[in-house]
Amino acid sequence: MSLEDIRNERIRKLNLLKEKGIEPYPVSVERDFSVAEILKNFSKLSKKKKPFFVVGRIMAMRMHGGAGFFNINDGSASIQAYIKKDDIRTEQFDLFNDTVDIGDFVELRGTLFITKTKEKTIKVSQWRIIAKSLRPLPEKWYGLQDIEEKFRKRYLDLLMNDEVKQRFLLRSKIISEIRNFLDKENFIEVETPILQHLAGGALAEPFKTHHNTLDMELYLRIAPELYLKKLLIGGFEKVYELGRNFRNEGIDATHNPEFTMIEVYEAYQDAEGLRKFIEKIIKALIKKLSKKNLKKFNTISYFDVLKRFALITDIEKASRDSLILKAQQFGIKVETFESREKIMDNIFKKICRPKIVQPTFVVDYPAGSSPLAKRKEGNWEMIDRFQLIIDGVEVANGFSELNDPIDQRNRFIEQDKAREKGEKEVSPSDEDYLEAMEYGMPPASGFGIGIDRLVMLLTNTHNIREVILFPILRPKDSNQ
Repeated sequence: MSLEDIRNERIRKLNLLKEKGIEPYPVSVERDFSVAEILKNFSKLSKKKKPFFVVGRIMAMRMHGGAGFFNINDGSASIQAYIKKDDIRTEQFDLFNDTVDIGDFVELRGTLFITKTKEKTIKVSQWRIIAKSLRPLPEKWYGLQDIEEKFRKRYLDLLMNDEVKQRFLLRSKIISEIRNFLDKENFIEVETPILQHLAGGALAEPFKTHHNTLDMELYLRIAPELYLKKLLIGGFEKVYELGRNFRNEGIDATHNPEFTMIEVYEAYQDAEGLRKFIEKIIKALIKKLSKKNLKKFNTISYFDVLKRFALITDIEKASRDSLILKAQQFGIKVETFESREKIMDNIFKKICRPKIVQPTFVVDYPAGSSPLAKRKEGNWEMIDRFQLIIDGVEVANGFSELNDPIDQRNRFIEQDKAREKGEKEVSPSDEDYLEAMEYGMPPASGFGIGIDRLVMLLTNTHNIREVILFPILRPKDSNQ
């Protein structure tokens, strides 16, 4: 039977219910307990022998003659139900037999008992349809030819695969635990604009949109950083924001154009202090979720990583031309406008980062790699920046924040020159932010953690689409 035939048959059953004066999609339902509550208090409820109401979706059915078993799931848990013609009115039993399918939502009234096979069961004395399904549920994902179908129809993936559902419940718990941790440390959660005049705060290409009433171009934010630092200028000492960022970049195992980040900023703190703070957060999460204790995180300099894994022994003095040659040997394409630091970073991402497995802070980067980071004291060519790498994935990025408005203006000018040469991933000059800095910004540091990548690590998942409920996908219809 084709999908269309099945759908037509279910519509016939839907019309049959309506002909009998039954509303297949009622406004309200009767519900005394969730299935989880019933299972938890089964002994107590079964001894009372008092009928109660429960609701749920039918996930399996085994009807034989005048009786049958079926399983319902209300989102909290599953339980078996038993319906028998002798226990309810004949017409009610026949209507159930004639109109109910796997996937339908029902309201049941009944009592509890245990079958001969020791299965906890609801003995149905009354039933009512509360939502009629028109399409059949998939039996299993193995039969799907489109490998992306479970991402396109995540609702079915959650419904049919409890492991997937548990992963997203764990994601929610991880986010809650991070919020609780920061709240206890007296950080204030804030909200900053997603639509921005300039896409600043990170090195990335933005998405552009247009506001009709104001007739102006706007960008989806690539990061909330500059707004959060304005709050430090405004007198807040500890702030964070957890929300969506948008970057017009490629899609792969660790990148989705729309992703969740948490950015944290603290006045009167430096990058070293924040590294200790991040390590504390990660260890607390691991302890909470798995009861395991992690060892102290490693620390290595950025140049030492390139020396060890890319075998660039003279990295500090390496010319742009020598780095181009090295990149080409690794199969890395180099654009004419790319800076020396950008070529280094591309080598680091492809060759070095995948080889860092244990939790490791990579520290001390060349100044040209981040226009918003403060320079190292005593070494103008380096910045006080770090990245946390775990299992080859960048989990966190942070630095001591540049609060010198003169240096910041000069760094922005260098970014503008790079844009003119063709580089798209730059931080544009932001006069409004520079003006705010000139009122005085306290010494501070900040970091961002990619929530999606963190969840990947904590759930042993190897593709970012597995931890995003609705990842970006190309439409199946190419005309869309």
